[in-house]
Amino acid sequence: MTNNTYPKKIHHGRNVKRFREMMGLKQDALSYELGYDWNQQKVSLLEQKEAIEAGILKQIAVILKVPVEALENFDEDQAVNIIANTFNIDKDAYIGNSNPIFNINPIDEIKKLHEEKIALFERMLKEKDEMMVRLEKLLVKQ
Repeated sequence: MTNNTYPKKIHHGRNVKRFREMMGLKQDALSYELGYDWNQQKVSLLEQKEAIEAGILKQIAVILKVPVEALENFDEDQAVNIIANTFNIDKDAYIGNSNPIFNINPIDEIKKLHEEKIALFERMLKEKDEMMVRLEKLLVKQ
């Protein structure tokens, strides 16, 4: 029997890492968005897990703004096969793709991504400031 007779297992952790990196998000930023009991090391361990609990996958999907099914079912080999079988490289390279049409403005997309990163950074700074105030109050009590 060949390996093709068995269904290939999807590696949820690897998919989380792929989509996180595509979105330009660091492990620290993802851990911050997941909540106070998360840290970079915990995200790193999560990305090594083959199977991730559905609730955590849903949280990550919301943070990354992707469908949870993308994290649950994405298979890189299958995606490559679909792309390879969908496009005729010779035809598209020489005939059909001389004037590509983009439905998005790349500059607007870059601005949007930049604004999202700034907003995340500002939230992280606000959280740090709030934590400093709480620590100062604790020190005053002692």
